Amino acid sequence: MSMSDPIADMLTRIRNALRSRHKVVNVRASKICQGLCRVLKSEGYIDDFQRIEDQKQGMLRIYLKYGPMGEDVVTQVDRVSKPGCRVYKSVGDLPRPLNGLGVSIVSTSHGVLSDRECREKNVGGEVLAVVS
Repeated sequence: MSMSDPIADMLTRIRNALRSRHKVVNVRASKICQGLCRVLKSEGYIDDFQRIEDQKQGMLRIYLKYGPMGEDVVTQVDRVSKPGCRVYKSVGDLPRPLNGLGVSIVSTSHGVLSDRECREKNVGGEVLAVVS
């Protein structure tokens, strides 16, 4: 079965695993999903991720993170740009979720970056997701 939106599938799997209090979730691997995981790890929303090779395209194993008392680190995960309606923003128009406490994940010419990294490098791009 072909998948038209692997990013939305990945975010939905993460959201469902967090609601079920799982420690680990597996998603199909792609370069864009690996970039999303790298940003989520650097911003402190997941513990770690690793690529698992198989006979097909591979899998990403994502180790989810919870607070010291078991509270959610990730409260909301939203897909912004969809295959039917792409959302592009310049560096000045990038969203600041929760006034900077959340993170917007942006696909740029420099790779997949957080909104903070976009402001440092002064680049805009396609807003993939918002995590808070």
